Amino acid sequence: MVKTTDITLGIIAKDLKKSPSEALVIGVAQGADGPALLDNPLSAKAAEALADTLGVLGITGASDQVHRLPGLPETGSPVLVLAGTGKPDGNGRASGESLRRAAGSAVRQLAGLGSVTLAFPTADAADVAAVAEGAALGSYSYTEHRSSRNGLKDPVPSVLIRTAVDAKEAQPLLDRALVLGRAVNATRTLVNQPPSHLYPESFADAAKELAKGLPVKVTVWDEKRLEKEGFGGILGVGKGSTRQPRLVKVEYAPAKATRKIALVGKGITFDTGGISIKPALGMGDMKSDMAGAAVVLNTVLAIAGLGLPVKATAWLCIAENMPSGAAQRPADVLTVYGGKTVEVLNTDAEGRLVMADGLVAASLEQPDAIIDVATLTGAQLIALGNRTAGVMGSDDVTGALKSAADRAGELVWPMPLPEELRPSLDSQVADIANIGERHGGMMTAAVFLREFVGKDARGEQIPWAHIDIAGPSFNNGSPYGYTPKQGTGCTVRTLVAYAEDLLSGTGA
Repeated sequence: MVKTTDITLGIIAKDLKKSPSEALVIGVAQGADGPALLDNPLSAKAAEALADTLGVLGITGASDQVHRLPGLPETGSPVLVLAGTGKPDGNGRASGESLRRAAGSAVRQLAGLGSVTLAFPTADAADVAAVAEGAALGSYSYTEHRSSRNGLKDPVPSVLIRTAVDAKEAQPLLDRALVLGRAVNATRTLVNQPPSHLYPESFADAAKELAKGLPVKVTVWDEKRLEKEGFGGILGVGKGSTRQPRLVKVEYAPAKATRKIALVGKGITFDTGGISIKPALGMGDMKSDMAGAAVVLNTVLAIAGLGLPVKATAWLCIAENMPSGAAQRPADVLTVYGGKTVEVLNTDAEGRLVMADGLVAASLEQPDAIIDVATLTGAQLIALGNRTAGVMGSDDVTGALKSAADRAGELVWPMPLPEELRPSLDSQVADIANIGERHGGMMTAAVFLREFVGKDARGEQIPWAHIDIAGPSFNNGSPYGYTPKQGTGCTVRTLVAYAEDLLSGTGA
């Protein structure tokens, strides 16, 4: 059910004719004085002639510009492609993220070709890694439910990267890029699945399928076990649907683990809003309300695939939020795992209810840090737009996540948790209400979640962060860079980078 990218990555050092491809891609920067060719393998004469024609051809070097020209005999490729890298950084170079996006954009827009050589300037290993990641992320499509392939183009299956970086140094970077590409693309595919095909039980099955061949343990709570053990948040949200909820634990526990993290993901496979039903316009996008669970699942699988000595556990809190005679009502009170009661004032604030169960369960294992990921609030889009995720929680964890996101090339912005928001969640009949202050709703939701984060062995709250990906997890606009329409797979790379930073001592 879940298809991942099968792209192959390799490097080539000098003579392009020895490993010819169908297209050779070189970069063009958006310089202050006009477009400028980046370092490339063309002869000086050919490069000069090409540079003189950029303006005539309408090439500016802007991001996502991809122009095809007839190939040159000296390259061995029938097509020469000019890919924009945007404005150079303060040092006059293409930044790592510029290279990542340009490589991804080129591979995405060259779909239908069998092989591509990327000849961007790669001065060091970091540049090679960025180009490789962009290629892996750009080689994606979702065509599972098409009855005909007429007009559809397959993603580029083979990419060579021209670089002077030694093969022994480059290979681990290519391997990492492939692992990240598979994880991000599997997340995209889960998000893109229609709710007729992805529902709590099938999502749990998909987790098992994706975990095959990896050293991870998958445990599934069905509705009977959830009821027996008191997971009232997940059960309360899911009881309005004929498709019963699930809790899935995906655990990677290497023998030499030096750190321990828990990831909790919101997995609402479809969100009608329940009795507090949503407007019909745009409701179809609510198939993506399980993106957080897809992210944490594939993050743990990527950490396992990379063999990082980090114990990583994902908790997938999965339900379908439907209106029916069995659905929970506004003013109902439910009991979350662990005993805390919640007054449900709005059934469309359901994500925080399933996440509460997951946060309590994750806390009992006392990890070094808990990070939850959710498409939680429309307020996130109002505050930060469609491409930037909001991160809230313990300063040390949010700061480390921001640093990891910067390194990974993803957009994350820390937000505060003002203490005056907590009283707005007070309930007259239960321990807490599921909605509070409307203004700053993204932060109010995080304040609610914080109530369910447990304590460590010293009796202090476990370091925790909440990432709201309501906007950046689903792209309703045009494709850009390495990002396709619909599911984006955002924050998988950030969380993997965070785990790596923990090991290097730069993370919290």
